[in-house]
Amino acid sequence: MTQDLSKLPNKWVRSNLKEISLRITKGSTPTSYGFTYKNAGINFVKAENINEKGEIKNISDFIDEETNTFLKRSILQAGDLLFSIAGTIGRVGIVQEKNLPANTNQALAIIRPFSHIYNKYAFYYLNSGLIQKQALSTIVGVGRANLSLTNVSEFPFPLPPLPEQHRIVEKIEELFTNLDAGVENLIKIKTQLKRYRQAVLKYAFEGKLTEEWREANRDRLEPASILLKQILIENKKQPIDLNKLNLSTLPNEWVQTKLWQVTNIVEKVNPKENPNEEFAYVDISSIDNRTAKITKPKKYIGENAPTRARQLIKSGDILFSTVRTYLKNTANVSDKYNNQIASTGFCVIRPHNLINNRMIFYLVQSDSFINPLNYIQRGTSYPAVRDSDVFESIIPLSPLLEQQKIVEEIERHFSIADQIEKTVEQGMLQSERLRQSILKNAFEGKLVPQDPNDEPAEKLLERIKAERAKRE
Repeated sequence: MTQDLSKLPNKWVRSNLKEISLRITKGSTPTSYGFTYKNAGINFVKAENINEKGEIKNISDFIDEETNTFLKRSILQAGDLLFSIAGTIGRVGIVQEKNLPANTNQALAIIRPFSHIYNKYAFYYLNSGLIQKQALSTIVGVGRANLSLTNVSEFPFPLPPLPEQHRIVEKIEELFTNLDAGVENLIKIKTQLKRYRQAVLKYAFEGKLTEEWREANRDRLEPASILLKQILIENKKQPIDLNKLNLSTLPNEWVQTKLWQVTNIVEKVNPKENPNEEFAYVDISSIDNRTAKITKPKKYIGENAPTRARQLIKSGDILFSTVRTYLKNTANVSDKYNNQIASTGFCVIRPHNLINNRMIFYLVQSDSFINPLNYIQRGTSYPAVRDSDVFESIIPLSPLLEQQKIVEEIERHFSIADQIEKTVEQGMLQSERLRQSILKNAFEGKLVPQDPNDEPAEKLLERIKAERAKRE
C-alpha cells in the first residue's frame, strides 16, 4: 500500500527517497571477506543496536581500521538514516556524532539525505505507518524477509519547504513528549500491578488473606496436620521431621511440609511405542508466561516424537519449567490437554486429590516459592534446577476448606488487577494509534499551518537536482 500524495499542500512536492538522497547503499559482513570482529575499535552497527527511539545503543561488535577502509562504501556519517531491510523490516535509526566512527552490514540500508532535507523529518517519515506498511507489503523472501535498495529508493517522499520540515519535527516531538509521559505512567502502573499480584500471593500463603474468614469459620476447619497425615498414609510416604524445617510463623491450623509429600507420581511414557498415534506436545515455547496457559502446543505422531517428549500429563497437573525458573513458565493443564505429553523441561506437579490444585498452581508462581530455586540453578547457558529441587521445596499447607477460600480470594484480587491491566493495555494501544495519527497528519501537511513566506519545496528540489548534477 502506497501513500496517497495527491492532496498535498500547495508548496509541497511529490518526490521519492532516491531524489532527495545523496546516496542509498548498504554494508557488508566483514567475515565474508576474511576479516574478524574485534573487542574494541570502530563501531559495527547492526539492526538490533537500534532502539525504539532510533538511537544506536549497546554495540558489541567492532572492526579495525583496515576492515573499515575495505568496507568504505558503508562508512557512516552523522545524520545518516539507517533502515533495516533484512529480518526485522522497518527499524529506523539516525546516526549521531557520538556513534562515530562506525560502519554497518547489509541488513541496514544507509540513507544519506541532501543537506536541503532535515534528516529528522525524514527519520519520522520513515517511522510512519505510511512507509512501514509499504515496506511490509514489498518484502520478498520465504525464510528471511528482505527489501532491496531499489524498493527503498522508490519509497514516496512528501517534501515540504525546509522551514516547514523543522516546524513539523518540532510539533511531532512536542506531541510525542506528552505521549511518552503518558505511556511512562502506564508502564509504572503495569509494574505496580505485578508487585500487587505478588503481594496478594505473599499474604495468601502467610494466611493473612483469609485471616478474617478463618476466625469466622474456625469450628469448621480440620487442621492441615490431619490432612497431611491422611495423604501420607494413602501415598505410603513417611512423614518428615518438621522440627528440621526452617519454619515461618503460620496460622495454628496450618503446617509446613515439602511439595513431594502432597503430590502424586507422574507417569513416564515413550510415544515412539505408538508410532502412528498423534499427540499434542507441550514444551517451554508452548507456554504463555503472561497468562500461565498452554497456548501453542505442537502436534506429532509417535515415530517423530522429540526425545524430551516423555511425561504424560493429566487435567489439573501443573507444569513448572525447571529452566530459567525466574521466567515463571508455569501452566495449569486444562481438560483439553488431558493425556497429552509434556517435555522433560518441566517438573510436572500432580497434587494429591485432597489438595486444591489451583492453590498449588498459584503457590508455585509466588516469589517465596521461586526465589529459593533461582539461587540454586545450575549451568550458564541454560541455568536450571532438577525436579527433585522443586519437590524438596518447603510449602505452607492449609486446611482443605481454607485452600478453596484462598483460591477464591487470589482470583478475586487478580480479577481486579486484570481489569486494570486491560485498561492500561488499551491506553497503550490508543497511545500508539495516536502516535501514528500524528505522523500521518504530519506528512499529509495537516499538523502545522503553512507559512506563505516559505520558499516552495519545488525550488528546494531544483537545488537538490542541480547539486546532484554537479557531483555527477
